[in-house]
Amino acid sequence: MNKILIIDDDIAICELIKINLELSGYDCIYATEPTKGYALILQEHPSVIILDVMMGEISGFDIAKKIRNKQEISKIPIIMLTALGELNNKLDGFRAGVDDYLTKPFEIEELKARVLALLNRTGAISSSLVIKETLSKGDITLIPDSYEVQIKDKKTSLTPLEFEILNVLMQKEGTMVSSKELLKEVWGYEQDLNIVDTIRVHINHLRHKINKISDEKNKYIQTIYKGGYILHTNGIEKK
Repeated sequence: MNKILIIDDDIAICELIKINLELSGYDCIYATEPTKGYALILQEHPSVIILDVMMGEISGFDIAKKIRNKQEISKIPIIMLTALGELNNKLDGFRAGVDDYLTKPFEIEELKARVLALLNRTGAISSSLVIKETLSKGDITLIPDSYEVQIKDKKTSLTPLEFEILNVLMQKEGTMVSSKELLKEVWGYEQDLNIVDTIRVHINHLRHKINKISDEKNKYIQTIYKGGYILHTNGIEKK
């Protein structure tokens, strides 16, 4: 049975999520203090972590960074809960290594869908994480063992979610991949949930990492307005 850990200083929210997820067949535990929550992560190794942002002196961002910097728990998927809906706050979460984002108040059914999608993505759906061979096309090489991307002779680390996004784009190099396709291939969502901003933030953060190790900005990932994204593994030709 998959174990879900909830870390939120509001006990009412913890109980609400716990009851509903247990009714869906999950094993749920929670902590209302971030330090205790982090200790439970180390002890229980949950399948998914549901993490609040605002929890006093220690924020959810701080906990997310600690998780990503601790090797034995670094790959556990994180859903961040917050009352803050601004893009900058989401970007802070994704920079800390968060996989998905829900703004309070949220629908329990949507939370269930996102938990299920993360479990699917880290299991059967995320075949890119099972493959141990490198994938090279053009200037770009993906290294699954270390979650790294190499552009020519320079490397940088990716989060598992960034790795999967880039893997999908590489599999369909030179052709447009819509947000709907990414929603299905990476997140595992069949329904059209409203996470377009989430996809855009992940793409922007992925592009930023690639830019840092490539010689020209915005050279590889092209955004098609109201369409999707195209990966040019040999770079976008200059006119």
